[in-house]
This record gives sequence, structure tokens and C-alpha cells, in this order.
Amino acid sequence: MMSLTVHLKSVTNLKGKGDRMAKVTFRGLSFYSHVAVNCEEVAHFNETFRWPIASRLDGSEMLEIQVYNYSKVFTNRLVGTFCMVLQKVAEEGQLELTDTLVDDNNTSINTSVTLDIRYLSMEGTMGMWHNGELLDVPDDRDGVFTFETESLLSGHSHGSGASAGLSLQGSIATFRKAARGVSSVMKLGKIKSSKDDPKKGDEPAVLDMVDLDKKAMRLAGMLEPDAISLASVTAVTTNISNKRSKPDIKMEPSSGRPVDYQISITIVEARQLIGLNMDPVVCVEIGDEKKYTSMKESTNCPYYNEYFVFDFHVPPDVMFDKIIKLSVIHSKNLLRSGTLVGTFKMDVGTVYSQPEHQFYHKWAILSDPDDITAGCKGYLKCDIAVVGKGDNIKTPHKANETDEDDIEGNLLLPEGIPAERQWARFYVKIYRAEGLPKMNTNIMANVKKALIGENRDLVDPYVQVHFSGQKGKTSVQKSSYEPIWNEQIIFTELFPPLCKRMKVQIRDSDKVNDVAIGTHFIDLRKISNDGDKGFLPTLGPAWVNMYGSTRQYTLMDEHQDLNDGLGEGVSFRARLLLSIAVEILDTTSPEIISSTDVQMESVSNISESATGKMEEFFLFGAFLEATMIDRKIGDKSITFEITIGNYGNQIDGTSKPSSSKKKNKDGESDEEESELIQNSSDEEADEERDLVSISSTPLMRPVITDRNYFHLPYFEKKPCVYIKSWWQDQRRRLYNSNMMDKIADKLEEGLNDVQEIIKTEKAFPERRLRGVLEELSIGCSRFVHLANKDINQAGRTKLDRERLKSCMREMDNMGQQGKQMRTQVKKNTVKDKIKLVQNFLQRLRFLADEPQHSIPDVFVWMMSNNKRIAYARIPSKDILYSVVDEETGKDCGKVKAVFLKLPGKKGFGPAGWTVQAKLELYLWLGLKKQKKEFLSGLPNGFEEVKVAKAGPSLHSAPPVSLVYDMKQVFQLRAHMYQARSLFAADNSGLSDPFARVFFSTHSQVTEILSETLCPTWDQLLVFDDVELFGEASELRDDPPIIVVEIYDQDTVGKAEFIGRTFAKPTIKMCDEHYGPPRFPPQLEYYQIYRGNCTAGELLAAFELLQIGQGGTADLPPLEGPTDSERGPIVPVPLGIRPVLSRYRIEVLFWGLRDLKRINLAQVDRPRVDIECAGRGVQSVLIQNYKKNPNFSTLVKWFEVDLPENELLHPPLNIRVVDCRAFGRNTLVGSHAVTCLRRFIYCAPDKSSNNWGSAAKLMNGYMVLTNGGSQPRFSPSVSSRTFSRSTGDIIVNMEPEPAVRKMDTFVKLEATSDAVVKVDMIEEESDKEKKKKKKKKKGGVEEEEETDESVLDWWSKYFASIETLKETLRAQEEAQAEAEEREDLEIAIEAADIKSDDLVRKGSRTKEKYKDKKSSKDKKKGHGVDGAEKPTIKAKVDELLVYNKELETEYGNFEDWLHTFSLFRGKAGDDDEHALDDDRIVGRFKGSLCMYKLPLSEEISRDAGFDPNMGMFQSIPHNDPINVLVRVYVVRATDLHPADINGKADPYIVIKLGKTEVKDKENYISKQLNPVFGKSFDIEATFPMKSMLTVSVYDWDLVGTDDLIGETKIDLENRFYSKYRATCGISSSYSLHGYNVWRDPMKPSQILAKLCKEGKIDPPQYGPGGKVKVANRIFIGPTEIEDENGLKKQTEEHLALTVLNHWEEVPRVGCRLVPEHVETRPLLNPDKPGIEQGRIEMWVDMFPMDMPAPGPAIDISPRKPKRYELRVIIWNTDEVILEDDDYFTGEKSSDIFVRGWLKGQQEDRQDTDVHYHSLTGEGNFNWRFVFPFDYLMAEEKIVISKKESMFSWDETEYKIPPRLTLQVWDADHFSADDFLGAIELDLNRFPRGAKTSKQCSIDMIRNEQELPAISIFKQKRVKGWWPFVARDENDEMELTGKVEAELHLVTAEEAEKSPVGLGRNEPDPLEKPNRPDTSFMWFLGPLKSIRYFLWHNYRWLILKVLGLILLLFMLGIFLYSFPGYLVKKMLGA
Repeated sequence: MMSLTVHLKSVTNLKGKGDRMAKVTFRGLSFYSHVAVNCEEVAHFNETFRWPIASRLDGSEMLEIQVYNYSKVFTNRLVGTFCMVLQKVAEEGQLELTDTLVDDNNTSINTSVTLDIRYLSMEGTMGMWHNGELLDVPDDRDGVFTFETESLLSGHSHGSGASAGLSLQGSIATFRKAARGVSSVMKLGKIKSSKDDPKKGDEPAVLDMVDLDKKAMRLAGMLEPDAISLASVTAVTTNISNKRSKPDIKMEPSSGRPVDYQISITIVEARQLIGLNMDPVVCVEIGDEKKYTSMKESTNCPYYNEYFVFDFHVPPDVMFDKIIKLSVIHSKNLLRSGTLVGTFKMDVGTVYSQPEHQFYHKWAILSDPDDITAGCKGYLKCDIAVVGKGDNIKTPHKANETDEDDIEGNLLLPEGIPAERQWARFYVKIYRAEGLPKMNTNIMANVKKALIGENRDLVDPYVQVHFSGQKGKTSVQKSSYEPIWNEQIIFTELFPPLCKRMKVQIRDSDKVNDVAIGTHFIDLRKISNDGDKGFLPTLGPAWVNMYGSTRQYTLMDEHQDLNDGLGEGVSFRARLLLSIAVEILDTTSPEIISSTDVQMESVSNISESATGKMEEFFLFGAFLEATMIDRKIGDKSITFEITIGNYGNQIDGTSKPSSSKKKNKDGESDEEESELIQNSSDEEADEERDLVSISSTPLMRPVITDRNYFHLPYFEKKPCVYIKSWWQDQRRRLYNSNMMDKIADKLEEGLNDVQEIIKTEKAFPERRLRGVLEELSIGCSRFVHLANKDINQAGRTKLDRERLKSCMREMDNMGQQGKQMRTQVKKNTVKDKIKLVQNFLQRLRFLADEPQHSIPDVFVWMMSNNKRIAYARIPSKDILYSVVDEETGKDCGKVKAVFLKLPGKKGFGPAGWTVQAKLELYLWLGLKKQKKEFLSGLPNGFEEVKVAKAGPSLHSAPPVSLVYDMKQVFQLRAHMYQARSLFAADNSGLSDPFARVFFSTHSQVTEILSETLCPTWDQLLVFDDVELFGEASELRDDPPIIVVEIYDQDTVGKAEFIGRTFAKPTIKMCDEHYGPPRFPPQLEYYQIYRGNCTAGELLAAFELLQIGQGGTADLPPLEGPTDSERGPIVPVPLGIRPVLSRYRIEVLFWGLRDLKRINLAQVDRPRVDIECAGRGVQSVLIQNYKKNPNFSTLVKWFEVDLPENELLHPPLNIRVVDCRAFGRNTLVGSHAVTCLRRFIYCAPDKSSNNWGSAAKLMNGYMVLTNGGSQPRFSPSVSSRTFSRSTGDIIVNMEPEPAVRKMDTFVKLEATSDAVVKVDMIEEESDKEKKKKKKKKKGGVEEEEETDESVLDWWSKYFASIETLKETLRAQEEAQAEAEEREDLEIAIEAADIKSDDLVRKGSRTKEKYKDKKSSKDKKKGHGVDGAEKPTIKAKVDELLVYNKELETEYGNFEDWLHTFSLFRGKAGDDDEHALDDDRIVGRFKGSLCMYKLPLSEEISRDAGFDPNMGMFQSIPHNDPINVLVRVYVVRATDLHPADINGKADPYIVIKLGKTEVKDKENYISKQLNPVFGKSFDIEATFPMKSMLTVSVYDWDLVGTDDLIGETKIDLENRFYSKYRATCGISSSYSLHGYNVWRDPMKPSQILAKLCKEGKIDPPQYGPGGKVKVANRIFIGPTEIEDENGLKKQTEEHLALTVLNHWEEVPRVGCRLVPEHVETRPLLNPDKPGIEQGRIEMWVDMFPMDMPAPGPAIDISPRKPKRYELRVIIWNTDEVILEDDDYFTGEKSSDIFVRGWLKGQQEDRQDTDVHYHSLTGEGNFNWRFVFPFDYLMAEEKIVISKKESMFSWDETEYKIPPRLTLQVWDADHFSADDFLGAIELDLNRFPRGAKTSKQCSIDMIRNEQELPAISIFKQKRVKGWWPFVARDENDEMELTGKVEAELHLVTAEEAEKSPVGLGRNEPDPLEKPNRPDTSFMWFLGPLKSIRYFLWHNYRWLILKVLGLILLLFMLGIFLYSFPGYLVKKMLGA
């Protein structure tokens, strides 16, 4: 027998001292040497390893030796590796050598190894080698066997120690036969591990939960901390083993259920539209809905600013495939549809995958679908946002628009798509399909048969392909189950396309309506790669499988949706052979077809073998257990059927094709037969021939398990099924996919562990993460190694090759980065790195999804009564077998718990949560040649039962059932401790939960606890005599799973399902000791799922104890007597239940709010009951809820025993009860506080001076922080933060030299604790101290802005918005920079990446960055006022604009008063529990504080300590208080349209308690972004009225007004908060002007009050502008100026400085609410979760017992300023000549100039006509006068006009100030011809040229670079400007020049010096001096004749005249000649 022997002698030059070990690997089989103990330099092994080998030794094969430092506790550390190619050995047969090892980085090290290799190639006897002996094996013809162990360590041999080499527990030696390159496999019995293993037993049993997989190369030995997998608290993944796979927890299919979506699109404007003088309209089309903008007349750059909203209620898949199509149409009206200018298409999914799900202010490139040779047809600027339920859109602030004119930089394209997209052809070739179901009833078939006389296939299929909004279809193949089309459909689309998916659908053509047979989606991202080494989309030719509804045909198919691709298909429908290719078009070539219409052509057939070689596959399944069968079907017999494709499908499967050339189901054609015979022995072939597939189990009646479920009594006899099927052999694809999936699974599990460690606060999460990364990099390198040997097999497509390359690149890269990140994982970077690793995970999952299918999925159906009841779908790749372990599917040859579910829509909602049946199923799928392996994974100890059949005993036929002769008896103990946060299943908002535990065929129930969502059962359930089949040792590693279902008991009817979870028990065999570390087991949290949503957590532990010979007596005793009061219920024993200690919980009862009616009765006398762990306390009764809903006694406490471990704390229940007459109590609502940790009091840190770092009693306020490291909200970055430290600290507020704005930004990561000092730029002005960050803003600087009288509140507002934008921008940039740095670091350190590549990339990103910045700076610098120097804008005081609610910034103002929502009613079953709002019946306000007893000494009792108040000292009293509430509403943005015209007429309504203020008469017509600018005063009494509602309604002329949206503000929490949210503190103090102090209390009074409340010394004001508070010294100005300009001394500035930096003050400081505007989302109860717009506002509150505040600030909207623009058109020049002269053919033009300023040309004015200009020169001296209203701050012209003749009122529009001048050629009879135009933006337009010569088209082309001027600054401008138009090729061309003068005057100036239009009085212009030709010929005929003719044609005229004279004379001569002649002749 051939063999390879390696004698390993020694390893020398080792470093250090320690235990060494070697591992020798050849052909995938590894041997381990013994451990050389305590050796220093040299390790002597002297061991011989021998491999019997089958095939000859190939010269390219490798031998690998790895040397390890062996460790008992940690992972063995690799010293180095030695690899050699065995070429020389193969030739010579022997080799002795000594060579060095290489380390991880492939560099050689000193250590060397000495060995001797022999190769024995002898034929003849065959042997099987077992522990060094040879056993004889029956001879086989070409039979040579290779040998390989299945897995080096079978799973986790818990505590039994791992054995080395071959001697493994339960390992199976298998032989691989080399038959035609594919190993055929034969199984030879089981080998038990030898008992005399030298290393056995010297490891402690700690191998508890770690997967020792051979690919992780961790050898028997203990694990270093990195690798320890902590049992996940929520999943069942605690141990993965060899024989069992993980069950899937989530049950319900998530796709296919309709969801709400809202798409909002704003069309802002269009630019550079191609075409002359057009009237463009934009059409927005999504799916089938179309909406149009209004029409803009004769302009190429229309401004629309129109907003459209589309609402959808469809499944996500359907939504994301819809196409958004924007098209610009020219001159559309009622009668004609207009001509298309250009379109832009993108699918909704692309928008949704953008950050924030939106594109904002981006330019779409328009292209013409009918002419792909033309380039860009113009640009359309728009915003597109897609909002699903629960998404919130962050709208960037819309104050004004800068930077967006840069079209190229802001294209509407996702990141990474080039701006210049090219046209491409997408070729979809459709070859043929097979396995179609019949699509007609049998009756019809019989009718047809009777009529036509032949039996035809009952389906007429054709294929339809949808892509990018177009669809193409093939021809219809009549009556064919196996149609052949051979056609291709060609789409022409821009590449890369913005539509991600292509939909391919086989449809059945029918006279009435066509229906879909099956649908397949092709994701273009999966079949292409956009990287540098990427490839264009390509696919196939490959088969794709289609799934859908079950195959039997019914007229009304209830699952038709499934055939359209919605939801998970429940049955195989057909498979289709197709291919896709893409070709980029060269649009310049002449023969190209320029239209994009879909074309269809026929293509040639492809060969059979193109998709791979047909192979026979063998699928085997064994049903080990069938339990939890739903009781509805429990009374009939049940059978299970397994199908793969149509094979195995018995009732509605193969529609037999009428053509007989195909193989029928079981027999094969001859060639197939002969092949079979060749590769198996003779007797095998005989059997194989009549081996008929058995695809379903025998019928069997279920037996009752309990009242809900049945089970099938399989016991020791387990039925089996097997199916033969033929498929193209494309396993390689699945193998690669499996490898990646396995790496991803491992990664995901590791990540879950890390997050679990962080969540449960265990030590060293970073170590575990390092282990995870290590595993990842090992897995990746292993993938690259394995995928590399991908041989060139038949049927490999281009996609296979390209995908393999790109996967290998990606994996290699990922491995490198993982290795690299491993070194960077530190304690503080764990969280960031987790994010990066999650990206890896997504990437892996994406790569693993194979787009080209091969073998269809396997379906398991439960059938009853020949009807299909429930199914499970198992991907074929998961059960596919491979010789290489990594490539095998994750469930192949393993027992998997499979839960069957109802098909299609039946499975939605509650029906989908109940288990229809739970199977323990074993599946194996592989080539028939590998069939020997198929039983290898089953639990051992069975006999096979074959089909009873005459003839020789069938050796190799698969069994029809297995009979287990081994069975083990166990006792299961389920320790059910408690559950929390359960789903509310009753109308009271509570549940009556009980748990039911299922294990195998047993089930038991806990007791029912009534009215709670957090039951503590504290109950032990004991299952006696549980019988499990199989070997004990295997069961120990692989117990079946336990299912726990939680139900809600109802008094009538059946219990309602709440949720379900899975668990694995800890197992003790009878020979093991019951003790640490594994016993007693720990309580763990298990996540409970209800469908796909979580429904709570279960705290429990499970142990499975083997019952040995001694019976149950040997088991650890059950402690304690049964509880007398609870009947025979056994509590959880002591070792398992948590250790308790004594806590005191203090409760602050403040009040109840907004209680709704209960059963129609008002709540009148409510009380609050608090309960925790069986103890509790009741509040006092509120005597009259209406009069005063607050409690009279504030603080009560109770003591309770709680677990030491904070994570195990039970929830605390808050219940509100209404006490009615006669002692009746009614539950109003309840709330469960699940996490008590945030209420745990921790003593103040004495050393700390800063309130943020210690949670303590601040002046008695309770600060509840999370563990006391930071306040619960972290102050957002936009707020000002300053450095803090101890000692006397001077906070300097003096002016400093101004710093450049950008430098003052500091990036604060949300997670970092660092606080950075930011010096604000302060400048002292004489009038007052102001705070303004310098900001250059395009064009709004007016010189007069500095004047106090001009500044108003809006100046302040707009300045603040600028700051906000700048801050956000800076944050984004900083973030982008940080991310870029991170990526670069990772990449740079990953050494294997080509360094030059990287440097390039790095520099590129940096350059990109610089460009961005510099272009921004450029824009800000230039174009401000033509000058290069940036002007400094006048300084304006600012307020803070929050782009969110104030609550989010300040932690909901729950600094000491918390709000708990009270729930009642059943919880909704929506995905995100979004319906919970409807269940809220009121709110309880109060707080909790818990601490351990006895209290520690440190807690000091201050002098004023009030024992009644406990920990809640110096809380304000809660008596009613009167407050003046002043609500300011600034504006609303992006309102949802409420009227048909796509607009709304909004007005404000404010409600507080019973008071309602309606501002209906001041509605704003047709506006979606109304500016309200109003303030409202309301008097209120807290606590009766404390919820303020601000709503925006839509005014309607008829009918009721509709609510657009509303926002609610809890004023009470704001009022009492220590952040002082009553009246925001402004940044500076002044007595008059726009920034007047609003608060009735002056800053000094506020400061004194705060100091008094905080029990610190009052402020000490010192000389020189200093003030000392606590130990901080603040510096500030001391003078103030009153109205009369007199200066006086004041302390207010100083006090205000302290208030603005109050958070600096130690112990009591916190950030006070500044003067602000908050932005609140408007919500509408009818559309929950979707924002309907936003409103900007703020609220001031003033207690009535204080001095009254001053009048409200005036924030009414700025009135636009009236201006008049006077434009004088002096001359034109070089205007192109349009007309040809009738007489002379000469070119000329009749020129006139037209101009207008406002959008719709309604004010257009024309000059007179300069007739007949021959040179293009025209003289006009004509004046246009345009009056307009202008808003300076927004740079917009305001127009009010009626929208149409039917409008009720005028609508206000805001449009940018753009002056349009056009030059025209006048015609008398036809329409005038448009020649050219120029549009000047009055804020930024190029300076005119001095002379006509200097004026060129570059003034427009390079507008960005040229200095720009603003007419609002310059007032008067004169110069030459070019007129341009576009020619046929879309090129801009110069069509003339105009000399014009622009003069801007205000309305007052215009009145003083009026001017006339044209050349009229007053101030008339002189007449132009025009040449005479310009007069019409009929005015001066002679003159014009003189000019016309004489000038040019005088010689011609003279000649003609001479000629006429001659002719005349000749004529006269001829006339008179005869007469004279006669005369002469007659002599007369």
C-alpha cells in the first residue's frame, strides 16, 4: 500500500524555555506530536507519522509542519511553520533535511527543524490504518483510499479533555476514494477512541463553551482569554457542536408586509436646459403616480421651488424597486402633451440607502432617452427624501442657499458614481426554462383534449424583464412545460444605473389576464464590482430558481403574491436559464441606434454543458422527532414530505413533459446508466438501478403532548427519506459561499459575545474582540487558501471567475485589516472597533450571497389529508456536503431544530407566531459518489432498516428508518425564576403570564401569576424520565433544545401567545461530579421573541441530569420542603437563585397628569401603588383629581431584598388605581421600570469638584446618572463647553485678538469624556458687549447693518442660523477627517497592501478634501463684493438655534422629576410597537432613589436636612402655581401639503388645558414654508394645565380645517428643572434695542437666587470687573449704556458671564438653558411616526408671583423693502442676423430687447424695434422700470398674486432676484424669433465690460471665477454684457451684446426723482441716432430705395437701364421699320 512516512527528529534554536509541540499536516490530515516538556534550545521529538495514501503522490503537494509553544491554560502559540513541496520526495522516494521555519509574516526565523521523509509507492494489498496497525479492507477496482478524520476535536468535549491525533471521541475514520477527481466516499464503521492516550486527563475541564474547530487551529489545551466565548445571555448559541445546528429564533417572515412610506420631492429649479425660449414644466413620476409643477414661460432656467408628497402603503421590496422619474417637458398644455427635454431616473432604494435617506439640494443630470448620442440636456435641482415609519429626516437648515450653484460638485448621484455616466446596453438573454407548473385546471385540459384531440401542456409561458422603469418580454411559447426561447432583451440605460434590481418574471399568457408563474430579482451590485479591478455586470449563462406558491393550480390562488416575488416562496416553481451582459456604448459611432426603447432579438442556442456537467445528487433526511404539532391538525394522520426542485414532490410535482427525450423522474437514460456502472462496483450498480426515491414519511397519528400541542410517537424508530435528483454540478459556488457564511457566523457570534460582555459589564471585552479578529483573519486566509484551488470546472461563467477574484481580494484585505485592527483594540477603542467589525460582517454577508443559483432549496412540508399545511425552507447550500470541512454547509449532517410555519399571508401576524410543528431533522445532500458519508453525522447507536425487497440484501441502499437501540434516561430541571418586560396581552395593559416548557415530547407549565408584565415565578419544574436516543457522550455535547413559550391566561377561551425563546440545558452525565465550575448552573437572560419583535426576557437556568443505575437517588437532592402556601410548588434551589441584600427604595410622588377616562367614567380619586419584588408602598389618595392632581405627601419609602447583581434586579411596577365608591378599585394604567440601575444612589465623590463626574445630592436634587460617570444626556457638541478643574479658576471673558472662525471648532466625540476649552471671539463695542462669530456670507452685508435701528430680532435669528450651519459643517468635516484618518491608519498598517497604492489613495482623499475646502473658501471669499478682501460683517448678538427639540438637548428635563407613561390596553403587534402611543392613558410624575442598607457613613446630613424628604432634599413644593406662558412661533418648514394643489394654507392653534388660541384669520395662503413670527400669551395654573400643544392647521374655505401636524410640550418639567428652562439666558445684557433683556429678574438676582438654592456663598463682586462664585473667578465688562446713550456702572454683565458658564461652578453647576429657538417635528395622529413638517419656536414662562415681564419681543416677519430697478438699454452690437431680404437676399435683423425681473414674465417690458440692422448694431436709449419688494435677509423677491382666476386670495411667492434680458428679431406676420438672452442674479453677477470688444462669452462661461458684484451694494452699474443661446450641438454661442445701465433706488428715492418708461417724461432719454435704413420702406420709399438699391447695385441698375434703352430703341425700330420701308418703297 502506498504511504508517506515522516520521521520528525528535532527542532533546534528555540527561544526561551517551555513545553513544545509539533503538528504535521499532509492532505488535510494533521498529526500532533507528544509534548516535549520543559525544553530550552532543542526539542527532541523522534516521532514517526504515517499516512496511507490512495492516489499517487503529486509533485505539487505540500507537507506542513507547525511548531507550537504548548500551554495548558492558554492557546498554544505558534513558533513557526515549515512548508515544503514534495516534488523531490515523489521522484526519489526519500529525503532527509534540516531547514528553518517561517513566522506569521513569512519571514524566516532562526529555529530549524530536522526530518526524514519516505514515500512508499507499492501496489497490491490495501490496508486501513488504525492507531498504527494495518487492517485489511476489501479490494476495490480503481479503489485507492485517502484517509481523513472528520474533525480534530469533536465539538466541545466538555471537560473530558481533548485527545490528540487520531484517537478522538466518536471520531470517524473515513476513506476517500479518488474516483475521477471527485472523491467517492465509503464509510467503514465507527472507531472508538483509545483509552491509553498519553495526554488524556491532564487538563482541567474548562473547555466549556468554546468551539474548537480545526480551522481555528487551537489545539487541545486551554484557551487564552481572547478566545473565551462567554455564553450569550440571549441566544442559544451557548454551544455549537458537531451534531446539531443552531435553530433560528425569529419566526415571522418580515418581507411582504405592507408598510407606510412617504416620499417628498422638492423641485427647486432647473438650469441650462437645452432649447430656445422654452416654457418648461417638470413632471415627477413615482411608479404610476404623476405630478406636475406649474409652467414657467420662455426661460431656460426656471425657478419652481414646489414641493410634492407621495404616500405609499406597500411592502419594502415593492417600494424600493419603484422608479422615481423626473422629466422636463417643454410647452405642455391642456391640449398637447408637450415635447420631452430630458429625464432622470433613479430607484427609491438608492435614495433610501443614502445617509438620512435623502438627497438635499442636488442637481439631477437630464438626458434624452430618445437620443443617446446627445449629451446632457440640462440640470434639475431637487431634494428627494424617503421616509419609512419611524425614520426621522434631519432637514439641513434652509435659511438660504450658498455653495449650491456649483452644479458639478452637487450632482444627484450616490457616492462613488462618476458624474459622466455613459450609455450602455444591457443584454438579458433568455434561453429556456424547465419544471413549470401547470397553470390550468384539469377540467379545461379535458375539454381541450376532447376538442383538439391531443394532450397538451397546460401552460403558455413567456418571460418579462423589468429594469429601470422599462419592461421587455420574450415571445410566448404555447403549451410547454419546458419552453425554449433563445431570445435576448436589450435595455439601453446610463451606466452605472441608479436602479439596483432587475426583475425577471416568467408569466403565463392567458386570454383573460396573464399571471406570474415565478419571479426572480437580480441585484446588479452582486453581479458587478465597481472597484479598480472590478468588472461590469455579468451573469451566467446560469440557471436561476424561482419560488412561489404551491404548485397545484387553483383559480383563486391565495398565495399569488409569492409568485410576484413578495414574501418567501413556499414551493419551487420553475427554473430559468439566462445570462446578462453589459456593453458600454461609444455614442460617437455613426451606426448606433439612438433610442432607448427595449429591443428583442433571437440568439443562438447554448450547449447543454455550458452551465456545468449534470450530476446525480443524493438527498437524505431523517426525522428524529416531530413535536409541538398544532392541535388544529392533531386529529388526522400526518406525513412529512421533502422536495428538492420537483424531485420528491408527489401531489403536484413534475408535470410530465410531453417530450420523451427528457429523463423521467427515476430512471435515467443509457449514458447516465453506463456512467453509473463505471463508478461503482458491480453489485452496487444493480442496486442503484431500481433505487426509487422515497420522499415522504409514512402516515402516523399524532399523540397529545398537552392542551395545545401534539407529537408523533417516533420514539426509537426514526423514519427516513431520500431523493435522487440531477443538477448541474456547480457546488463550487456554494462551497465558497459556505466558507464565507461560516466566517460571518463566527464573526457575528463573537460580536454578540463582545456586546454581551459590555452589556453585562464583565471584564476584558477587548480581549474577546481581539480573539474575534484573530479568528476572522485566520478564517479569511483559510478562505483564500481553499478558494485558490478552484479548478477550472465545466460551466464556470465569467461571473464565477470575476467573483472569485474579487472575493479573494476582499477576504485577503479583510484578513489583513482584521490582523491589523487586533493590535489597535484597546479598552477605550472597543466600541469604535465594534462598528468597524460590523461593517466587515455586512460585507461578508453581502459577498456570501451567491447570485448564480445551482441547486434549488429544499422544502419540508407537513401534509395532512393530502393537503399542504405548513412548511420550512432550507437553503440547499446549508446542507451540502464537501470533503473539506469549511466548505460543508452549516447544517449538513447535523441535527437541526426546524420550526414549520404557515405559507404566505397566512403566516403574517399572530398566525405566524404559533409553531405549526417542531422537527428534529437530519439532512445531508451530496453527489451520489459521496453517498457513503450520508449517515456520518447522525447520533450513534442505531440500526438501519432497508426497504423490504426480494433479491440480494441491499448493502448500499439507504435506510427507510433507523432503529435506536441505545437510549439514555435523564431528568430535566427547569429553574424558572422570572420574566420581565413582557408583552401586554390584556385590555388592562397587563398580562396573566405563565410559561410552558417543552423538551422532547414532554411539557410542563409554571403557575399563572395574574396582572403583571414582570412575573417572578421562582419555580422549579422537574421532568422525570426523559428518554433520549443515541450515545451518552454525544448527547452530553449536543442536547436537544428546550423551547419555552409564554402565554397569557384568559378566563374564557384559549390562552394567548406572548412569545417564545429557546435554551440549551447544561448536562451532567452520571459519572460527573455535581459542582463548580459548571454546576449549579447560573441564571441567564433569554430574549423572548414574538414574530420578529422582542417581547421580553426570561431569567432561567436549565440542567439535564443523567439517571444512572442508581435511579434518581444519585441525583443532587431537591432542597427544601414544598412551599406550603403555594401548594406543591418547588422554588428555585439556593445555589441557583440570586444572592439578595437589603435595599431601601425611596419614592417621590409628585402628581398624575392627563389621565384618560376609564370605562367612560372620569378618574376622580386616584392612588399610585409601587411594587418591587413583592414589597411596596402606596401613595396618599388624591382627593379631587380635577382640582389638584398633585400628591400632598411627597416622599415615602419601603425596604426590599434585591439581588446583589444589579443586572438581575426585578422590575419595579407602578400602578395607578382609581378608588371609587363602595371600596371598588379600578386599574387605570401601569408602568414597569425595567432598569432600576439609573435610580441607584451613589455617594458623591469627595475628590471631585465637578458635578458631571459624580452623581450625588446636589443641593438635595437627585442626579441620576448612569453609574455616575456622566449626566444621562451628554451636552451636545453644538453647545458651548469649557474646561473644568479645581482651585480658583479665572474664566476670562475679555476680548481677545479675533481668531479665524474655523479654528475655534473642537470636535467632541459623543463618547469621549474630554471637555475642551473653546475661546469665543469676543469684541467689545462701545454700545454693548456682543458675541458674534465672524462669518462671511455671500452678499448680505450692508454697510448700514451696523446701525442699531436697522437691526431687529431677525438679524439675530439669521446670524444664529449661519452659525448653526457653520457648526454643523465643521462637525461634518471633522468627522469625515477622523473617519478618513481611521481608514488610512488601518490600511497603512495592513502591511500587505501595496504601499504605493495607499499613499496614492491617501493623498487623493486629502487632495479631494483640500479641493473641497479651498473651493468653499474661494466661494466665500470672492463673489462677496467683487473685492478680494472679505468684509467683516457687523456683529450681531446671537441666540442658539437647536435643530431638534430642547428636551433632547437636556435629557427631557428629567433631572430630578421623571415622567412615567401609564399604559393600558393590548399592545399592538406592529413591527416597532409604534402603536404604543394609543395605549398611553396618562402619566405619573415622580422619581425613585434606591440604596443599600445600612447607609454608608459618608453621606453627610447637611444643616437643613429634612428627614421626611429622605434623599430628595430641597425640592420645590408642589402646590398649584400661576404662570404666564408666552409662546413664540417663528416659522414652519416642509409642511405636508393639505390641499389638492399640493399646497396648504397654514395657521397656528395653541392649546393649554382648556384655553385655546386660534389664529385663523391670519392664515398664510398657499405656503408650505410659512413664516408666522407671532407670540401668544396664555395664563395657566400648574399642575392642572401643563401640557402645551402647538398645532398647525390648514385653512379651508368650505368644510372643516384639517390638522397638518402638532407638537406637545410638557411645561411643568421645564418649569421646575434646574436647567432653568423658564426663560433662556441671552449671551449679553442690554436695556434696549433688539436684544433687550426678557426676564423680569436681572442676571444678578438670578445668580443670587441660584447661589442661595445651591447653598454656596453669594457672589462677591470685586473691582476691575471680577466676580467670585464658589472658588471660580469670572471676568467681564462693567459698563452699560441706557436709551439716552449715558454710561453707568453695573454688575449685570458680570453676573451674566457667570450664568453663561454656570456649569463651571463646582458641585451645583449645570448648563442653563440659553436664549434659543428650538425646532420641533410636527406629527399627525393619523400618520403615526411620519414627520409632517417642523416648527421653529420657543416658550418663556414667568411665575405670576414675581414682577411682571415686559412686553413680548416683536418677531413679526420682516416686511419686504420696496425697491425700483431702472434698466436703460443703450445699444446692442453683433446681434446675429436672422432675416433674408426679399429683393436682395441680404441678412438683417429687426432687433428689440425684452426684459423682466419677476418669475412669470408678468412684468415684461419691450423696447421699440430697431428695424433692419445690417451689422447687428441697434440703438435704443430705452428705459425699463421694474418696481419690486425685496427681503434682504433671504435674498428673495416677494410677489403676491392670485394663482388662478378661481383663487380666493393672493398667494405670496418668494423668488430669487434675477433680471432676464432677451434679444429678439421682430416679424410682422409670423412669431418673433428669439435670438439670445442673459440672466443676471442681482446679488452675484459679473461686472459689465467697458467696451463692446472686451465683452465675450467667457463672462458667462467662467462666471464662477470672475469677480461678482451685487446691485444692492453698487446701486448703479453700466457696461456691456453678452447674449447667449445654444446651438444644435448644445454648445453655448454668443448671439449678441447689450450695453445696459442698471440703477437700483429705494421706493422713497424713486418718489423723489421719478423717471418715465421708454423715452417718456420725466427725465426723458434722447432719441437714438439710427441710420436711415432702419425706417420702413413705406415711410420713405425713395430714401430706402436709394439706400437699398443705389448703394449696392448702381452699376447693375445703370447697365440694366442702358439695356432697356437699347431694347426700346430696337423695339421702336422694329415697329416703325416696316412702315418706313413701305413708305420708302412706294416713294410716299
